[in-house]
Amino acid sequence: MPLLFQSGYLTIKDYDSFLKRYTLGMPNKEIGEAFPKFILNFNMPKTDGGDFDITNFIEDVYNGDCNGFMKRFSALLADSSYQIVGEAELYFQNVTYLIFKLLGFYAEAERTTSDGRIDAVVKTPQYIYVFEFKLDKPAQEALAQINSKDYALPFSVDGRKLFKVGVSFSSETRKVAEWVLE
Repeated sequence: MPLLFQSGYLTIKDYDSFLKRYTLGMPNKEIGEAFPKFILNFNMPKTDGGDFDITNFIEDVYNGDCNGFMKRFSALLADSSYQIVGEAELYFQNVTYLIFKLLGFYAEAERTTSDGRIDAVVKTPQYIYVFEFKLDKPAQEALAQINSKDYALPFSVDGRKLFKVGVSFSSETRKVAEWVLE
């Protein structure tokens, strides 16, 4: 690899310090076609992580693609064994909190306000996500609670873009039933 950089066959065009990800550049079309076919196959570890790519989930959260990460989150829960999934709202709340926390995001569960408790808050440098969860009730009801109790008000002067996310989980299917955004 160092030889490729030294000879100019591979350049670093950009670096994302949050995701610790490099964007590589190639000097011409031939190198661009040969690199993934031949060189990467010998230097990159082979993994069988399935279709779920955690980096895409992180990017969606980090870039404010709420629908994107909710689709990925739904797929992740749908892939869980029914034998280990809990049937209470608290289970889903805890799983959500742990996922965001383990991915390196600032996350809070049961954040108290003057008028109640927010189920989850997730913060990135540019976005704040306020989540309310419901079990076997419409996601719209969760969003209505965020609005009626002014859960987003403590963050209104923060300057970051704010997402209100109402999520409904199903105890029957043990996954995300629906979500709504505001």
